[in-house]
Amino acid sequence: MIQITRLFDFPYYQLAKNNVPDCLVTKYNGEWVKTSTQEYVDKANAISRAFIRLGVQKNDKIAIISSNNRTEWNIMDIGSLQVGAQTVPIYPTIAAEDYEYILNHSESNYCIVSDQVVYDKLIAIKNNVPTLKDIYSFDEISGCKNWKELLELGSDKSNQDVVEDRKNNVKPEELATIIYTSGTTGRPKGVMLSHNNIVSNVLDSAPRIPFAEGTSKALSFLPVCHIFERLILYIYQYYSVSIYFAESIEKLTDNLKEVHPNVMTVVPRLLEKVYDKIYAKGAELTGIKKTLFFWAINLGLRYKPYGQNGWFYEKQLGIARKLIFSKWKEALGGNLDVMVSGSAALQPRLARVFAAAGIPVMEGYGLTETSPVISVNDMRNGLFRIGTVGKLIKNVEVKIAEDGELLCKGPNVMMGYYKDETLTNEVIKDGYFHTGDIGEFDSDGFLKITDRKKEMFKTSGGKYIAPQLIENRLKQSFFIEQVMVIGDGEKMPAAFIQPNFDFVREWAKRHHVTISDSNEELVNNTKVIERFQEEVDHANEKFGNWEKIKRFELTPDVWSIDGGHLTPTMKLKRKIVKEKYKHLYEKIYNS
Repeated sequence: MIQITRLFDFPYYQLAKNNVPDCLVTKYNGEWVKTSTQEYVDKANAISRAFIRLGVQKNDKIAIISSNNRTEWNIMDIGSLQVGAQTVPIYPTIAAEDYEYILNHSESNYCIVSDQVVYDKLIAIKNNVPTLKDIYSFDEISGCKNWKELLELGSDKSNQDVVEDRKNNVKPEELATIIYTSGTTGRPKGVMLSHNNIVSNVLDSAPRIPFAEGTSKALSFLPVCHIFERLILYIYQYYSVSIYFAESIEKLTDNLKEVHPNVMTVVPRLLEKVYDKIYAKGAELTGIKKTLFFWAINLGLRYKPYGQNGWFYEKQLGIARKLIFSKWKEALGGNLDVMVSGSAALQPRLARVFAAAGIPVMEGYGLTETSPVISVNDMRNGLFRIGTVGKLIKNVEVKIAEDGELLCKGPNVMMGYYKDETLTNEVIKDGYFHTGDIGEFDSDGFLKITDRKKEMFKTSGGKYIAPQLIENRLKQSFFIEQVMVIGDGEKMPAAFIQPNFDFVREWAKRHHVTISDSNEELVNNTKVIERFQEEVDHANEKFGNWEKIKRFELTPDVWSIDGGHLTPTMKLKRKIVKEKYKHLYEKIYNS
């Protein structure tokens, strides 16, 4: 059997065990087009042969910028890595000047783009990137070379021996990819991950995810330029899972019904939106249907795994699953057995209600710098505990510093930050990566993340505030879409709140409250503000007096990646949000 030590070993491993007919599947012009494992390997080799003919050397950098996950991304990834080059995946949604910075910093030689929008952004800064030799695109774009030209250039197999030689000379400990973290402040940092960093993490995480090898289907839609989804794609390949790529977040519901996946990865924000939609539909019901719906929801919110609630609860849950929750599962394709969640804290109520519905969400924890998985829940063998990020995966060690920071050691810890030894030495000390996260283990070894060390702050009274805890509590309200807790050095904590505008308008309609179409007027409506005060008061009940949100301001715009409020992984850009709402900050603390 093939031993997996480099990333490009995964497709060959799969091919030796199962030539999966629908290994990679992408929708083109309304049709799902399947690529078998054999075709995947053949096309990756053609790309490698083409790159060698173009003069690509070992350690050259190939940047890939794609607006959606697709078959071509994976072929390009393997084809680049086989010749000893490194891939530089770039978030498509970042600004053109960030493209410029990353391409220059990484000294990328070639750039592969997905579509016209990305191409136009790239063309605007191309002349400022002296190392960039050429651009190829996945879509047909006028004036841009197409990736099929590379397949054509590599169709002659006469230099395959050179590819094999290059492959044999790629060592597991060598650099595989540079992933630029979006960063909540400052310039992106280039995280250097070796083949062994990621391979070890795939092999050590794989036992935690329940798959029927060769028969499971996955739907992939989280950005593959992020290490979380990329790692999962390698795990799918390891288990011979068929990978279907969703067209877009907007078409996710349609794709779920077309593909009927057994597994997909999610971020908490998506689950919040799914739950809010289901809840809103339930609220529109009448009579016995509405009564049953909310009975099932309330039952779900009390869910505990492994029958901890007793036989009577389990009996009721069986009825709720049959009458109500089965429809949820149907809406998500009918076969979804598990969702894997990462990138931000999952609200325990969501973990409970989706598990009650028979679609458990396994929350994990990690960072780009740890390839990424440190710990993850698993429904089997008692390894699932709501409110935690699971137990550590094997070969990964975590110790807790005196100030509560989690320090991680293992084969998954990055090589360092590209061209930044000083910063590398600040975060890796004595072999331990300093995560910047505060956490603790419970008595059974389950890990709980409580906050980001850098995001915690002190009020002027000297009391510590952990903003994420308060924010996650507030976001349980259907009225609240986004929230940021403020108050560093001030007398009390306060918050900026972005309302869930659709829900607020629905509420206004039901309660005969007149509000205009303008968000600006909505956030200044007295009745709306009073209603939000109720939500804040309700959330405050869970916290000590010094942690309670004493004042808040509603913001009129939708917080977004494009608006600069959020990073591509949906984390708050706290510094920028604070700057944007400076006038509201002044209003809270100086009026």
